[in-house]
Amino acid sequence: MFIKPEYDLIVVGAGPGGTSTAITAAKLGLDVLVLEKQQQVAMFKRCAEGFAIGALEELKLKMPRKCWRQEIDGSYIYAPNMKEFLIDLGQTSGYVLERRIFDKWLAEEAVKAGAQVIADANVYDVIKENDFVCGVKANFIGEEYEIRSKVVVAADGVESLTARRAGFPIVNNPILIDSGFQYELDGIELKDPRKLEFYISNSMAPRGYIWVFPKGESRANVGIGIVGNSTETAKRYLDDFIKKNDRFKKGSVIEVNAGAIPVGGLMKNMVMNGLVLVGDAAHQVYPIHGGGMGEAMIAGTIAGKVIWRCIEHNDWSESALSEYNTLWWEKRGNALAKSEKVREIVEKLTDEQLNMLADSLTKDDLMKIVGGNAAILTKALLRFGVKSLKKKILG
Repeated sequence: MFIKPEYDLIVVGAGPGGTSTAITAAKLGLDVLVLEKQQQVAMFKRCAEGFAIGALEELKLKMPRKCWRQEIDGSYIYAPNMKEFLIDLGQTSGYVLERRIFDKWLAEEAVKAGAQVIADANVYDVIKENDFVCGVKANFIGEEYEIRSKVVVAADGVESLTARRAGFPIVNNPILIDSGFQYELDGIELKDPRKLEFYISNSMAPRGYIWVFPKGESRANVGIGIVGNSTETAKRYLDDFIKKNDRFKKGSVIEVNAGAIPVGGLMKNMVMNGLVLVGDAAHQVYPIHGGGMGEAMIAGTIAGKVIWRCIEHNDWSESALSEYNTLWWEKRGNALAKSEKVREIVEKLTDEQLNMLADSLTKDDLMKIVGGNAAILTKALLRFGVKSLKKKILG
């Protein structure tokens, strides 16, 4: 009734990466179908909901007020010894979203652009002919469909079944997948509702950090990301933090979220014949903090344009689609690779070394490090004589 037998482009996954791809491709005139396995778009979130302003500029969209709960103009960053860095940007630089509303709004924009969006459509396999992905097999409310297309976009998350079914050589290194757990707490005390809070300490969050993302005067997402092979659960570490903090321990739990968070493993190749990977499926996240919404949207915009050009030229082979690799690496990949190097260095530091580092850095230094400037970090560490990291740093 709803689904046609053939489209130009099928996008699997209606998250920000998938819908951004659909918006871009549909605006350029492609016949686009978006399939979302959940019963509604954004039924579940695995996200702290922080969002930088810049990503929407790629889509030339103005986000409506209903999509966000809190404007953000800076952050507090804490070392293991609780030394505080206050980053005050003096103006709104981002938002803490209401993710379910935001994702639905993006889906609505995809529909306005001419795409078709279908929820509760579980894609369980791809169609391949002559070494080309040329469609998907899906179940929609108990009915089976084989839907053909020129190109399929895998935007179905870090576990991407679509990419795996297509035979894409995707590798999820367990070391590069963090375990995340989060409470949305109400009735808590915030330092400043316009500031994010980050707590960095191996004793509190092994190879990760704890975050507080305000969603109003007394509500926030309070969560943690830790190395996936930790001997203790992310929940246990977060609970310990909350119990020791009077600002949070009497809070009411409005929502609980948990899931895997990719923090690295950038891919040089994200395409094959008839297939493109976008967002978490392609590990397109900011390695230092694991944020992926903005990165997925930028990637989706690039992917939509490349797919349109390929279809216009009647060539959606891996070679033709690889323009996406080139453009994404030029726009985001090289910068993310620098940030990944920073993360790889910092994750090897003990709490004592992190404290030494914090004592030697200015706020400007810290902002540059978070932005991916490894030179400042390595110089500071070498001043301390961190011999065990010297080879890694200079390499």
